[in-house]
Amino acid sequence: MAFTNEQLERYSRHIILKEVGVKGQKKLINSKVLIIGAGGLGAPAALYLAAAGVGTIGIADADVVDLSNLQRQVIHTTADIGRPKVESAKETMQAINPDVTVNTYHDFVTSANILDLISDYDFILDGTDNFPAKFLINDACVMAKKPLSHAGIIRFKGQLTTIIPGEGPCYRCIFKDPPPKDAVPTCKQAGVIGAMAGVIGSLQAMEAVKYITGAGDLLVGYLLTYDALKMEFHKVKLPPRIKGCAVCSDNPTITKLIDYEQAACEFKPGGGE
Repeated sequence: MAFTNEQLERYSRHIILKEVGVKGQKKLINSKVLIIGAGGLGAPAALYLAAAGVGTIGIADADVVDLSNLQRQVIHTTADIGRPKVESAKETMQAINPDVTVNTYHDFVTSANILDLISDYDFILDGTDNFPAKFLINDACVMAKKPLSHAGIIRFKGQLTTIIPGEGPCYRCIFKDPPPKDAVPTCKQAGVIGAMAGVIGSLQAMEAVKYITGAGDLLVGYLLTYDALKMEFHKVKLPPRIKGCAVCSDNPTITKLIDYEQAACEFKPGGGE
C-alpha cells in the first residue's frame, strides 16, 4: 500500500524514526488491537493508538459515562454523561484520526464471549478494574495465544506487564488466584489520582506499538511499577513461567474459562482503576 500525502504528513514523526519508518507505520495501519475497558486506562491507550494509526481498534465496555469518571477518563467529556463509553470513545478516536476503524462492543466481557471477541485481534489491552476480569482476560489470551498488556492503578501507584503466551509468565504465574470477595479495597474507597491513568494507560499503548512494529524490548517477564508520590519507576524481574501454572503450563488444570465474582476496582498490588 502507498501512503497518501495526508498520511505521510500525519505520521511523519513516526516515519522518520529508524525504529519505525515506513515499514513500521504500515504494520500499525494493518494491525488490530482490542482494548477491554474504556475507563481510566483504556482512555489514554485508545487515544494514542488511534493517533498512531493502528488500523482497527476494538473497544469493549458495558458501562455508561458517569460524572465521577471524568477526573481520569479523558476520552469522555461532560456532554457524554449517560452515553455508552464505547460510543463516546469511538467518537473521540475518529475525531483524532478518521482513518481508524473503531469496533465497539457495548457488553460485559464474560467466559461466554471473550474468545470470540479476541479472535480477530493481534494484541489485547486489559484496561479493566477488577480481578475477575483480569484473570478471565489472561486465561482467554493464554488459551488463544494472544499477546496481552496487563495494567492496574490505585491511589498514586500503578503497574504493568506484557504477557506473550509461551514466552514468559502469565498473570496467574504472578498472582495465581483472585483474592476473596471484598478482601481488597475498591478504588471508589481508596481513590486514584487522575494522571496515574494517563501514565500507565499510555505505557500500555507504547507496549502495543512496540509489539506491532518490533521496536525495542517488551515488558515480557518484568513488572514495571510506578510510585507517583516518590516519582520512582521500578522494573522488577519476574520468576520464570511457573511449571505448575494452572493455565499456561504444559499440563494446565484450567481448561475452561471461569467467571469469578468480586467487587469492582482491585489492588494486588497496584491494581484498580
